[in-house]
Amino acid sequence: MALVEGSTAHLSADTQSTLRQRLRISSLLMFAGFLAFLIRGVFVLDNYLAVFGATVFSLHVAAVVVTGALGFSLCRRCVISLLKLRVSELLIFGCPALLFIAMQRAELRHGAENGYLSAVVGPWLMLIFTYALFIPNTWRRAAAVVGAMAAAPILVSIYVAATSPAFAALVRSEEFESYFFRMPMIMTLAAVSATIGVHTIGSLRRQAFEAKQLGQYRLKEPIGSGGMGDVYLAEHQLLKRACAIKLIRPEKAGDPRVLARFEREVRSTAKLTHWNTVEIFDYGQADDGTFYYVMEYLPGHSVQELVRRHGPLPPERAIYLLSQACDALAEAHCHGLIHRDIKPGNLFAAHRGGMYDVTKLLDFGLVKTMIGDVQSSDLTQEGTITGSPLYMSPEQAMGDDVDDPRSDIYSLGAVAYFMLTGRPPFDGDKPMRIMMDHVRTPPTPPSELVAELPLDLESVVMRCLAKEPADRFESAAALREALLDCEAAPLWDRAAAERWWLEFACPKKRAHDEAVLAAAGA
Repeated sequence: MALVEGSTAHLSADTQSTLRQRLRISSLLMFAGFLAFLIRGVFVLDNYLAVFGATVFSLHVAAVVVTGALGFSLCRRCVISLLKLRVSELLIFGCPALLFIAMQRAELRHGAENGYLSAVVGPWLMLIFTYALFIPNTWRRAAAVVGAMAAAPILVSIYVAATSPAFAALVRSEEFESYFFRMPMIMTLAAVSATIGVHTIGSLRRQAFEAKQLGQYRLKEPIGSGGMGDVYLAEHQLLKRACAIKLIRPEKAGDPRVLARFEREVRSTAKLTHWNTVEIFDYGQADDGTFYYVMEYLPGHSVQELVRRHGPLPPERAIYLLSQACDALAEAHCHGLIHRDIKPGNLFAAHRGGMYDVTKLLDFGLVKTMIGDVQSSDLTQEGTITGSPLYMSPEQAMGDDVDDPRSDIYSLGAVAYFMLTGRPPFDGDKPMRIMMDHVRTPPTPPSELVAELPLDLESVVMRCLAKEPADRFESAAALREALLDCEAAPLWDRAAAERWWLEFACPKKRAHDEAVLAAAGA
């Protein structure tokens, strides 16, 4: 299972709404400011035109008109496409930038002709920090836009120095020799500060979005990925209790069949109360339509991960884990539920209640009821192949309407085969061939792959993998009894599990415990 922070599609919608509101605020603020300075310029028009000229005055009028028109057109509740919002953003900040370029060019020339050097960074700093404060962005995009704004006054000054002898002579004088050192430093510092601010504000927005969407749960980090959705490590805000939250993937949220399957998984799992079945705490739908449910957080590893990291499991440990899985399956079957997706990734060896190697059965997303369930029939029609090809029963591989719990017995036997040998009963790169092998081909006995494998355990596994359901164990309880009757069964217990975890999976805790014991002995 897994999870990704937030829902990209819904967060994009939230960003779009925020962008519209922020563009409206920033455009109206700039409209008010430009209008005030324009009115002042009209009262001293002769001086204004003497310094800046008619071109700058025209651009000033245009900036007032553009920012005002866009500010009043971006109504509070209207829906505007992201493309139009980005065009509005370009106009709202582009028109003032053109005005500032023209003003700076005119002011530098006028000042040089009169023997003084004007300060030109103020308007640019205002534009940079208005953009950073109001416009929601990624830090990369903000860095590009802010960087262009910061570079503009430097490039304009270089251009004026190249075209105006009076300005060039002024900046070469001893009094103004640091001009081209101070201004780049100021603009660089402003650009870096603004970009960091955008990143910080964006992170806070994301956290606020997540808290708003999932109410009392705070998402912390992704921990896996499933077929229908992603799973986060999360924390209950009030209880400070770690949990796992599964969300429907955004691209699948619009499919009614996927939503129905997601709800079926929640309802089916919530019916089960056995210690070895993952526990469901909560279920809901966020304001933006995101479906989620909250389950217990399981420290530990899936069987898939255990075998990948440490190789095939000892027979006694495989029995210990499998017998608990049988307990979970027995309860599910008593409720008329067939799992249909038992695989190493859905069996979890967890640390719970001070005990290690506590098996947890996960992911009832493909569950099928043995009693009449119209909705279940609609979601999985006859002839549809469901499950993992590596571990599915022959009935599933043939697309039959599976309503026999012995289908789960076969899949659990395939997982047992994987636990003992490090490979599934049938393997390959073509799923259809693997499924046909489940239907027709006898599996290679595990003892031919692993030396000294107990024959009584091999007999149990091979019976689970019988092609005909009638030749398998009749129930999960019967399989559990057969596993516990194997000679190796007593060789793994809670103490052995704890020793293994402290030695191989929890080195930090082991080092801490050893330090405590050493201190106590001293």
